[in-house]
Amino acid sequence: MLAVDLGPGVRAGFTTRAGGVSRAPYDALNLGAGVADDPSAVAENRRRVARWVGAPVAYGTQVHGREVAVVRAPAEDDDPLRSVGEVDAIVGVAPGVAVGVLVADCVPVLLADAEAGLVAAVHAGRRGLVAGVVQAAVDALALAGADRERVRAAVGPCIAGASYEVPADLRDEVAAAVPETSATTAWGTPALDLPAGVAAVLRRAGVRAVQRVERDTFTGPDLFSFRRDGTTGRLAGVVRAPG
Repeated sequence: MLAVDLGPGVRAGFTTRAGGVSRAPYDALNLGAGVADDPSAVAENRRRVARWVGAPVAYGTQVHGREVAVVRAPAEDDDPLRSVGEVDAIVGVAPGVAVGVLVADCVPVLLADAEAGLVAAVHAGRRGLVAGVVQAAVDALALAGADRERVRAAVGPCIAGASYEVPADLRDEVAAAVPETSATTAWGTPALDLPAGVAAVLRRAGVRAVQRVERDTFTGPDLFSFRRDGTTGRLAGVVRAPG
């Protein structure tokens, strides 16, 4: 687990492949329920993450949009595979609530206002970033009582700009919405730098404290990467509110 500091009483981090029970090609800590892995293995993996974070984690069914779910009570622990709905961001607004998102190249973003006791997890892929999912999550936190300037953010492991090759017209299309995403691969072709784009959007949304976990899923064998492997698992970003 790659732990991050989002304030007093907040438990937050990003998983790797290590520590789970899934067999190849999902080995070992696959947390994705929609990738044809054994559901019982995924459930056990999610229980292990819940033990680390200190509470059952609420996950959504991700659709690369901008919808936000608000969770007002801790998730039940009888069914770790339960979904809160088709959303790409989840905000926790009660003490001890844990929320999470799943990725295998997209950007996992964790947010917390420790003083207000509010947290959020965001799945920001190319389409979701352009659609405004990051802003939507920050707005939902603020609506729940968070102070934007007090919010801390962590941008987790994802595919780096040096690895995310795309056609030039796609790069230009995304960069028209989020200029900071425009990039070039390590081998000189058009690319998208999604974590740079996410960090820039967070700052424009009023979040001053933005940390990045500088890990490239495409080049990191201990991380899941759909672009590299095709059939693979999903890592998670999880965060629990104080209390």
